[in-house]
Amino acid sequence: MKKLMIAAVTGLVLSSCGGEKKTESTEQSTPTQQEATQPENAVEEPVAAPTSQETLSLESNDQMRFDKAELRVKAGSEVTLTLTHVGAMGKEVMGHNFVLLKEGTSIETFAAQAARAKDTDYIPSGDVVLAHTKLIGGGESDTITFIAPAKGTYEFICSFPGHYGLMKGEFIVE
Repeated sequence: MKKLMIAAVTGLVLSSCGGEKKTESTEQSTPTQQEATQPENAVEEPVAAPTSQETLSLESNDQMRFDKAELRVKAGSEVTLTLTHVGAMGKEVMGHNFVLLKEGTSIETFAAQAARAKDTDYIPSGDVVLAHTKLIGGGESDTITFIAPAKGTYEFICSFPGHYGLMKGEFIVE
């Protein structure tokens, strides 16, 4: 009986939270597609909490090199990676990024597509990129956070045109 009462009160509270949304100008906004198609009593699946936290740093330079050829993390961990460009040249001529690719991705094919994606900092559309930093120049850095994929060996590269031949490494998930 007590559980039934708690469920009923919870249902009332949740249903009363669905009032009108107002913007700053007090106009009613329209629901998003997800809100419009989701039933009122839908329960979102909880997102699995990361198993651990990993902090990684990676440096790039004007000689088109990363300072590490291998990065190791635990599967399911929350990874915070900072890429720092320790060189002096600007991103227009010596830009660098960190791009983590899905297992089995052809680096050559990806790099050819990336070379044609200048408007998106050399990150082509598609579903083979697991995580990436923005393109940075000398003296700049960028930090990203992502969940480590399943156990396996993944490759990371710099996708600036021509850099992938020297700027690559293994991202090992244990």
